[in-house]
Amino acid sequence: MKNFISNAERAQVLVQALPYIDKYHNKVVVVKYGGNAMINERLKQQVMEDIVLLWLIGIKVVLVHGGGPEISALMTRLGKKPTFVDGLRVTDQETIDIVQMVLAGKVNSTLVNLLEKNGGQALGISGADGHLIEAKIKDPKLGYVGEVTNVNIKPVLDLLEKDYIPVISTIGCDRDGNMYNINGDTAAACIAGALNAERLIMMTDVPGVLRDKNDPETLLSDITLEEVKALREDGTINGGMIPKVECCERAIAMGVKNVVIMDGRIPHSILIEILTDEGAGTMISSGEP
Repeated sequence: MKNFISNAERAQVLVQALPYIDKYHNKVVVVKYGGNAMINERLKQQVMEDIVLLWLIGIKVVLVHGGGPEISALMTRLGKKPTFVDGLRVTDQETIDIVQMVLAGKVNSTLVNLLEKNGGQALGISGADGHLIEAKIKDPKLGYVGEVTNVNIKPVLDLLEKDYIPVISTIGCDRDGNMYNINGDTAAACIAGALNAERLIMMTDVPGVLRDKNDPETLLSDITLEEVKALREDGTINGGMIPKVECCERAIAMGVKNVVIMDGRIPHSILIEILTDEGAGTMISSGEP
């Protein structure tokens, strides 16, 4: 038997969302998008629907995206083996050309098109446009992997003022014209900080911060920066979660109200996080009133 929601139930859902619509109206929410939610076409469609819905109710959404799997796929097709050191892609001159092609080209334009198709008004830019993300070499052994040195946020503010959804690919540049591959989480944290965003949503392939990494039921829904420090010291936060949490700390230090690490594989997880009591994933905040 097909499940359905009655009109009364639909109305109740909307009523329950009203306080959150009011809370976030005209506020900036930055979404870092990547991972499985980007590869799975159905999930991609749902993420775009969520972003357009938030935009339609007056929330200023900024979408920052990666595209690692697509970069690796093109490198492989071109006969170039992807190489990683400590989770970062070794990026020589040929690889940075591929990164630009994939991120600023294919992925960015695809996401803009999907947002427009779902009723949004979006415009794609790269972190190199208007020197939005300025960077320097992070480590010579990694090649053109960039460390963010400055964010010139005016291009993003201009797009928001004109009621666009900015779609930003994570490419940086320096004053000499060199291009850099920027870690997506880091770029999102710096952009959210420069915007003094109400919230940064980090979409990942895990539920959030888990007390026991093998048990999703041990999800920590709310933690403060002080608790993050303790969880790192006792080993609860480890492996690939460490750099993600460090990006959260950086964003909060720059003025973001709170950051959510959540599972982008859950359908409509962005709406669950923003417009319901339940929320999704782990919210990290300063702990200050």
